[in-house]
Amino acid sequence: MSINLEQNDFIADDGLVKMDGGKAILPNVIRAVEIARQRGILVVWVVREHNPLGRDVELFRRHQYSPGKVGPAVKGSRGAELVDGLVIREGDYKLVRHASVPSSLHTSTHSFKVQGLITAFDAIALDYQSVTVVVDATAAATPDVHAANIVDMKNFGIATPTLQEWSERVADA
Repeated sequence: MSINLEQNDFIADDGLVKMDGGKAILPNVIRAVEIARQRGILVVWVVREHNPLGRDVELFRRHQYSPGKVGPAVKGSRGAELVDGLVIREGDYKLVRHASVPSSLHTSTHSFKVQGLITAFDAIALDYQSVTVVVDATAAATPDVHAANIVDMKNFGIATPTLQEWSERVADA
């Protein structure tokens, strides 16, 4: 299971790039992590930790960083920390992502012999056979964008259960 962007700058009320809807899904994200751990599913935390000057962010984000100004998810800042209620525990895996370093999710998951992913993050492009997105533990910039994203994911063959449906499937597996 991959958990993405559950950091203060993306979720907290005072987050620098707060995503509407992010706070509303937090209880379901917490519950999904609990269920994954109970079932022995590897939890991979994909977090952003950036250079204070934004040297390692995508070009379109660089305007958010400058000397004397703390940009989103700067390493060591409160904004880069996970939101209250989420904790990386022993046995979990933390993957730092930023523009200058390609994601090592594929390498990491293969080293753990992972067969499927509970996320859409890079999974389709990497040809995973089983990709699941728990729809009520995800959000987007607006509810309309979220709904459109879910339709797109279904069209790509991604399983899109609710947390309840997913937890029942995991229990039966």
